[in-house]
Amino acid sequence: MNGILDIVSGLLMVSGALFVLAGGIGALRMPDFYTRIHGASLTDSLGPVLVLGGLMLQSGLSLVTLKLAAVLLFLMITSPTASYALANAALLSGLRPAGYAGTPGEQLEKGERS
Repeated sequence: MNGILDIVSGLLMVSGALFVLAGGIGALRMPDFYTRIHGASLTDSLGPVLVLGGLMLQSGLSLVTLKLAAVLLFLMITSPTASYALANAALLSGLRPAGYAGTPGEQLEKGERS
């Protein structure tokens, strides 16, 4: 049973690390701020969850598991909130997504037709 637990926890930690790596590569390759933050926020939410899940399996039932669960809960609350705050601040400062042509109402005001 111990060997299976080691394998499962190892797979969780490696897959979490790969998610974080994919998020970092995606943040470098995406064309604008909004797509970058979208990709990074998704992988930054799931990657640490998988890594912490693997660590919780490795630590067994102890105080360390409780502390890891507290960190996990903190990350699950703050990571999406921080991503939303960054995207909202960018939008309020006037940064528009790449290829943004405006809303249909804005296009009609300008006299554009699709």
